Amino acid sequence: MNALHTWLSQQHHGLHTFREFQQKRYEACKDEPDHQGLCRLLNSVVDNYVDTFDEAPLPVAVADHAYQRLLDLVAGIDFSASAEQRLATINRVAASDLLH
Repeated sequence: MNALHTWLSQQHHGLHTFREFQQKRYEACKDEPDHQGLCRLLNSVVDNYVDTFDEAPLPVAVADHAYQRLLDLVAGIDFSASAEQRLATINRVAASDLLH
C-alpha cells in the first residue's frame, strides 16, 4: 500500500477530500518530477468529478462510488515500479472515470 492510498483511505468521501487530493497531487508534481505525468492524470480524473458536482447536490451513493473508484485506482499505483509497469498504470489512470 502506498502513502497516497493510506492517506486517502482515512478521509471522508466528500468533495473536500477530492479537492485536497488534487492539492496533494499538484504539490507532488513539483516535488516528484519522475511522477509528474501520473500526478497530472490523477488530477485530471478528479477534476472531472469535482467539476461535475461543484455547486451541485452530490448524492451519497455517487460520492461513495467515486470514492471507492479513486481508492481502487490509487491502490494499484506503485511509484517504485518498473517503467513498463508505470506506463501500464498511466494508461489505466488515463482511461479512468470516477462517475462510471
